[in-house]
Amino acid sequence: MWNDRYAKPGYLFGTEPARFLSDHKGYLKAGHTALAIADGEGRNSVFMAGQGVRVTAMDSADVAVKKARALAQAAGVEVDFNVADIDKWDWRAEAYDIVVGVFIQFVGPEGRAAQFQGMKQAVKPGGHILLHGYTPKQLEFGTGGPAFVDNLYTEDMLREGFCDFEIVELRAYEREIDEGAGHAGMSALIDLVARKPFP
Repeated sequence: MWNDRYAKPGYLFGTEPARFLSDHKGYLKAGHTALAIADGEGRNSVFMAGQGVRVTAMDSADVAVKKARALAQAAGVEVDFNVADIDKWDWRAEAYDIVVGVFIQFVGPEGRAAQFQGMKQAVKPGGHILLHGYTPKQLEFGTGGPAFVDNLYTEDMLREGFCDFEIVELRAYEREIDEGAGHAGMSALIDLVARKPFP
């Protein structure tokens, strides 16, 4: 399905980073390492690499990763792109300063629990998880995202899912976004920044 969506001309979600990520670029420190989960066509990983971050990116759609590589080349940055299924990804323990998930709500509760656990495992103590997605109200707007309410985030869900981390920021809000044909219009969004404690 994803390869079919990404096979259309152009970039489905545009080439600029998610506004969430550009709004939080203070976390993107030169020389730090980052993992971009389900990175699609590379807009977010390329932006992070442009800030001097050493980025590993993964996505299951090889068509998207091919476009991501072209985007990185055009921007003059290097990203370690990987074609990989998130269910089989090697969540290396404490490997990254930052783990980023932007609109990765393609799974239900069981898959989400595994995603969150992998993200928490992969980030170093003192490092941060940056997570951005849609709330259930997004179903009213219909301007992007999954059609299943179980896939959407609430503040209570994220607070519980990351209760073993320090919640630096957690907020739900509405905003007009223009991120390619895939995400356009008034949207019900939610942001999480969580810091992994030291042992």
